[in-house]
Amino acid sequence: MCTSFKQELLTGSHNFTNSSGDTFKLALYTNSASFNAATTAYTSSNEVGNSGSYAAGGGTLTNVTPTTSGTTALTDFADLTFTSATITARGALIYNTTTGAGSGTTDTVVVLDFGSDKSSTAGDFQIVFPTADASNAIIRIA
Repeated sequence: MCTSFKQELLTGSHNFTNSSGDTFKLALYTNSASFNAATTAYTSSNEVGNSGSYAAGGGTLTNVTPTTSGTTALTDFADLTFTSATITARGALIYNTTTGAGSGTTDTVVVLDFGSDKSSTAGDFQIVFPTADASNAIIRIA
């Protein structure tokens, strides 16, 4: 999780509620991208090129309304597929595109490192989110 996101949670800047919450997107990046917890905003620098259904800025995520499990709060997104795409990506950035979120309109939430390049050739490039539970959800606060 990005540090700025953690602070923005405390000011009520992000709403993950399905259908009435903010709009979140996921952008894919090459192995030349350099992101960490200090990343604060979406950038097109080192983003993968347009291919198939993938376009600059990435794809819109479908929010899963936050819930709790034991003492952990968590939220998730529906899996995301870019079709007919020729892509090689090393990681991704999840960011909030809703005007008024935090201090801008592309506030980062999570930086994802795939651990190695992942590719598709004229096919589906799919982002599969982990199980939405207290131990695995993509966003969880314990």
